Amino acid sequence: MLINSIVYENGQRVAQLAPEDISDHLDRTGSFIWVALKDATEGELARMQEEFGLHPLAVEDASHGHQRPKLEEYGDTLFCVNHLLALEGDEIRVGEIDIFVHPNFVLSVRSGSTVEFLGVRERCEREPEMLKQGTGFVFYAILDHVVDGYFPMLDALEGELEQIESRIFEKNTARQNIERLYALKRKSMTVRHAVLPMLEFIGKLHGGRVPPVCQNTQEYFRDINDHLARLATRLEGIREAISTAIQVNLAMVGIEESEITKKLAAWASIFAASTALAGIWGMNFEVMPELHWRWGYPAALGLIAFVSAMLFRRFRRAGWV
Repeated sequence: MLINSIVYENGQRVAQLAPEDISDHLDRTGSFIWVALKDATEGELARMQEEFGLHPLAVEDASHGHQRPKLEEYGDTLFCVNHLLALEGDEIRVGEIDIFVHPNFVLSVRSGSTVEFLGVRERCEREPEMLKQGTGFVFYAILDHVVDGYFPMLDALEGELEQIESRIFEKNTARQNIERLYALKRKSMTVRHAVLPMLEFIGKLHGGRVPPVCQNTQEYFRDINDHLARLATRLEGIREAISTAIQVNLAMVGIEESEITKKLAAWASIFAASTALAGIWGMNFEVMPELHWRWGYPAALGLIAFVSAMLFRRFRRAGWV
């Protein structure tokens, strides 16, 4: 679906274009075209390929989706893939935005995501002096919006981790904690798969050999690199905290099992002493004087009760029962 197709000249919006008119405005000096598509069909991508002269391999990647974040050069055109992340309940939904950048045009193709980009266009139009720098600034604005969307994901992950950590030492929560920790680890890996590949390729857009379209905006891409580095550091901290929490939780499971074993052993010892005394008097010897005493039976019960009470008191002091 076509969202916008607008031509800009000297940092100002000039006109809305129909798709079939795009190629007529491509070679105008001092102007560029910014087209945005959402959940584009193969027919729409084929039309854009024809109008902009896009490389077939890049169009194929944009059509199929589910690509790893990457940056590729096809002549004067950059092709960039990024993941779009959105929280939906307790899950992270992963979408994709494919960006084609040329000195004369920017084409963004968004798929499988509810993340809005209208604010990016409005931001650029509010800064005509920056928009005069051309498609490189538009490319930066789109990537900056993508990266800004990752920070709420990390805030949510860190908040959930703190909740789990606060319950680790509560009794009878070990299984639930481990399940939540592994779910959290899976979500952190989703964010990691979006951030780290982007951190790898963003360095190509500032310093050293930079594509001509990004030549005048290197410092802006350096700023995105700094943001991604911060995200990567926080992700590493979350990963280590999750691993530590899992280890602590497993240790707590072992401690709980040890406590149960102690209780079972203590009660087994108490009953073993009672059974031993009862077994002695249950032997079939003829000469057992206490069996014929009038108070023999009460005395035997009293002795069993006394021994059991002493053992119970001893185990209670030791914290076994």
